[in-house]
Amino acid sequence: MVVTLKILFLITVSIIQYGQSTDLRIDPLVESNVGLIRGLRASDGDYSMFLGIPFAKVNESNPFGNSSPYGRFEEIYEAYDDSLMLCPQYESSKILGNINCLYLNVYVPNTASSQNRLPVMVWIHGGGFKTGTGKITETGPKFLVKQDIILVSINYRLGPYGFMCLDIPEVPGNQGLKDQLLALRWVKDNIEAFGGDVNKITVFGQSAGAISIDLHLLSVHDNIFNKIILQSGTSLAATVLEAPDKQAPIKIAEFLGFQTESIQEALNFLTGTDPNLVIAASNSLHMLFKPCVETAFDDVEPFILKPWINAKVTRVKGMPILLGFNNKERWFEYVNKDSDYFDNLNVIHDKLVQTFNFNSTKLTEMEDIIHHFYLGDNKIAIEFRDEIGDFDSDYTYIHPVQRSIRKYIESSAENIFYYMFSYGGERNWQKVKQNEVKFQDGAFHADELGYLFDVAFLTENNLEDLFIVEQMTTMWANFAKYSDPTPTVTELLPAKWTPLTKDKWYYLNIDSQLSVRSRPLHERMAFWDLFYETNKVEQKGYE
Repeated sequence: MVVTLKILFLITVSIIQYGQSTDLRIDPLVESNVGLIRGLRASDGDYSMFLGIPFAKVNESNPFGNSSPYGRFEEIYEAYDDSLMLCPQYESSKILGNINCLYLNVYVPNTASSQNRLPVMVWIHGGGFKTGTGKITETGPKFLVKQDIILVSINYRLGPYGFMCLDIPEVPGNQGLKDQLLALRWVKDNIEAFGGDVNKITVFGQSAGAISIDLHLLSVHDNIFNKIILQSGTSLAATVLEAPDKQAPIKIAEFLGFQTESIQEALNFLTGTDPNLVIAASNSLHMLFKPCVETAFDDVEPFILKPWINAKVTRVKGMPILLGFNNKERWFEYVNKDSDYFDNLNVIHDKLVQTFNFNSTKLTEMEDIIHHFYLGDNKIAIEFRDEIGDFDSDYTYIHPVQRSIRKYIESSAENIFYYMFSYGGERNWQKVKQNEVKFQDGAFHADELGYLFDVAFLTENNLEDLFIVEQMTTMWANFAKYSDPTPTVTELLPAKWTPLTKDKWYYLNIDSQLSVRSRPLHERMAFWDLFYETNKVEQKGYE
């Protein structure tokens, strides 16, 4: 059935306390497949905001299991507030959030209508599967909606609630990814009511969000989106290859004073425990919860059932892809550390153990080869902080992106637009968080976010920064509209971004000046190409 767009306008007049003027607020009311939803007119642009729309419900009797669709609204849903869009997490030495956090935001330009359906961009936030939010304070829409696209930001459960993987029907694994799936289905089913084009849905994300999108490509579920943008993450990233801890509930329960050897008893105890305590215990135990390969169960919808390291990505056939990385991804981990930290650092060994099944002899041999490539005969020390940052960046994010590109080429993706973000400015997200804005050269992990979103803690004082904002949002929106980030060369976009091919790995360097080049960080990537070709069968999860 064709969804009829009915945006009705209710006028409310507020008398300002000290004066004769009035404040006119026009609230858009949308008739969706799940009922009437009322939003707000934005004060910083020509768009409407629908904040905190529930798309799924967490099972109160099993908050670690799969969620279910929210269903219809019996009355008009007042989408004015996204304060509940924060799932339980440990962030900045605080425990934040609530378990009923499965909401999404929709931002709609005033130009959207049933006669002028706009492309849709759905944002999946990063945060290592343990932190993050889709709230407006982190993903403010005003830059992107200026480009005539509808923006949706979604939430999903994190940490033990989203990614506990126990090989039992009650907690099969990937609950957070299934939350994302319900959000994407909600968008597919309802976005026409907001003036969206269901045939132009681009899903984009950064870090864990990008990894999630790549896993959606490998999943067993229905196809929901048409294009993807992956920022600093794919399913091959070194951060997602740890085996799940099947004893996690028992360990958390024991930490909280409940002794048992039964997974079910531990889950029952944790179900009745304050989520803040569960998150605190998981953090104190240094537990990691990540996507996993599930076991199939009757009457339980699975997400992914096979290892993905060398799996074919057949779903990308004919799909346009935009992806890339930041040139100094992992440098943020080392910029504020003292010499004692480096004296005790064993990062090459730790990374290899994370992702390879080497015996002790080969582990030492491979560690030495990598050490000599990045550091020569020098010992790990603070003087070689940059080289260590390069190693970590290459291993964790950059080369995995390159390996994923090969898989997309093999699976006949349509056009692949590759980028390296290198710009250093005052809106670099990670640098501001780390108080390292003075470190102007290059971009750390997540630094590009400030040039796509109106982030609450970032300023808008620097004209060059705002020019980069305009370039980035125009290219990202062009990709969503036309499957081409630079359909025409303009004064704003003076470089034609050429898609890469099997033989010519073009990429766009996004810096103070845009430039198209070939094969980023070529020598370092060539080293890792050889390393993985030599050792590929010893990767964890390789089949």
